[in-house]
Amino acid sequence: MARITKRVLIILCCIISFDAVYGQLSFCEGDLGDPIFTEDFGTGTTNGPPLDPSVTTYTYVESGPEDGFYTISSQLQQLGAFHAGLDNTPDDVNGRAFIVNASFTADQFYNRTIDGLCENTSYEFSAFLQNLYDIDAGVCPNTGIPVNVRFQIWDSTDTMLLASGDTGNIDGTSTPIWTQYGLVFETGAGQTEVILKMINNGNGGCGNDLAIDDIVFRACGDITTISSDISGEEDVIVCNNQNALDITLTVTVAPNVFIQWQESTDGENWNDISGATSITYVTPGITTSTFYRVNTATDTDNLGNVFCSFFSNAYRIEFVEGPDAPISEGDSMSCDNEAIPALTVVPSPDTEIRWYASESSTEVLAIGASYTPETAGTFYAQAFVTGTDCGSTLRTPVTLSFLEAPFFANPIIGLEICNEQEIKTLSAGISNVEYVWSTGETTPSIQIETGGVYTVTVTNNLGCSAIKTFQVEGLVSPVISNVFSDGERIVIETENEGNFEYSLDGIFYRTTPVFRNVPGGLKVIFARNDSGCPPILTEFYHFNIPTFFTPNSDGVNDFFNLPDASFFSSSFIRVFDRFGKLLTSGNGRSFQWNGVYNGEALPPDDYWYEITIDDRVVVGHISLLR
Repeated sequence: MARITKRVLIILCCIISFDAVYGQLSFCEGDLGDPIFTEDFGTGTTNGPPLDPSVTTYTYVESGPEDGFYTISSQLQQLGAFHAGLDNTPDDVNGRAFIVNASFTADQFYNRTIDGLCENTSYEFSAFLQNLYDIDAGVCPNTGIPVNVRFQIWDSTDTMLLASGDTGNIDGTSTPIWTQYGLVFETGAGQTEVILKMINNGNGGCGNDLAIDDIVFRACGDITTISSDISGEEDVIVCNNQNALDITLTVTVAPNVFIQWQESTDGENWNDISGATSITYVTPGITTSTFYRVNTATDTDNLGNVFCSFFSNAYRIEFVEGPDAPISEGDSMSCDNEAIPALTVVPSPDTEIRWYASESSTEVLAIGASYTPETAGTFYAQAFVTGTDCGSTLRTPVTLSFLEAPFFANPIIGLEICNEQEIKTLSAGISNVEYVWSTGETTPSIQIETGGVYTVTVTNNLGCSAIKTFQVEGLVSPVISNVFSDGERIVIETENEGNFEYSLDGIFYRTTPVFRNVPGGLKVIFARNDSGCPPILTEFYHFNIPTFFTPNSDGVNDFFNLPDASFFSSSFIRVFDRFGKLLTSGNGRSFQWNGVYNGEALPPDDYWYEITIDDRVVVGHISLLR
């Protein structure tokens, strides 16, 4: 039987740990020999054949065994409440199993003599067992009568019990579960056969239905391990571009064990190495992959007998072909203000790349086809067979160079500008370079009138560039939309909002846009923001039209007239009552009204006026008080 390398064995152990379930009896803790006896009950889509009558006292039926009956079948679901699963044997198409419906009384249901054993040798018996009752069927109360089997190993005279163990109660399940059980026993002097018995510990009835598969007997030895002076217990991987190696192998075994070293070129077919019977073996200068293992036995006569001796796991010395050096994709140059580019090489298939700082350094800087260094210099890439230290004999140099780029001490500048009221000059501040402004201009400096973000990209003769950014805040000045007189008040309105202030003399400013008690006449309105930008100037003639008059002949406000009418080239005024009746009118320069209509004094009331001054019309009302 071929041995498996340590690496593969670890994988298989992981697989078994998920797929197999082990019972609480005992198993061999050391190396196992080839199977002396195996019973997997064959394959086929038809049931049978029945076991020899000497093997079981149960009665064979073609299908559907009741209590005290059995069948041999690839279909586990012989009754409706049985699991519909497969046999246990791996890769066994239509594999059969021994299907037993326990008798109503506890009894023995299997008895077989196993011969061909070696004397004074430890053995492992194992078998897989499954409770066939599917609890989802709901036929039996709870989980049904549990399966409970006792395994016994007797000597050939059936008088000496060599080993015994019970499975314990195995309840029914909702899914089929194969569980392996085992016993370890030892033959005595002259003892070459034993009797295997299986006994049903529980009574029959609803439940206690089981299947058995893959009964195996194998010799059981102590654990043996092989290690080398190069890699310990790990397999050795050697590059074929290195010199042939002499490797010392050492096996760890129990005392009083006989050893025979074996070798193989494929891990399947093994040959004894003449004279190699000590715990150490020095390989010759091999140049091809070779497997080594040891055959051990407690008696020299048993060495070479696969049923009475044991084989260690195979130890592999693997020669792999050294790879070619990787191919450089070219040296790289980078401006010193840009992201550092990766150095890259092209690896051969099934290789990995390791980067080094020199041709002889051992420290690995990075692994992979690309490497991004932090500084300029020459770096070396070496190819290795993936997962090994088998590397190319040469390393490939790849160089990274940095080019000096233009430098701005202050790459971001913050400024303010009074929008459309002043002109600012923005300057790159670097000479002997090419300039490209975000405005499209290509001069060392530009002039701007409004706020915004402006950039200039400068490029030197090495092709390296840098960017300077001007973040210019545009200061907004007020935009006057209207100025009007409201009696003695002047009211200023703006189209936009902001922190504005206003003045009538350009000296004293206030934040409110209303001026009170202002004499009539031509005024200059000053409006500005509070950031120091020049003010906006607007001329406005303030009509200080009185809001009332008192025609009581006391010399004060006896008449309603138009102040400063002489300032305008033309003016005309008309007065109406609240019903729109024209009461009086006249030229603004000479007009005055004493509140009399057709010779009669009008009562106190509000009266409306319409004043036309040049091309402007002013409408309002005045109160007549008596």
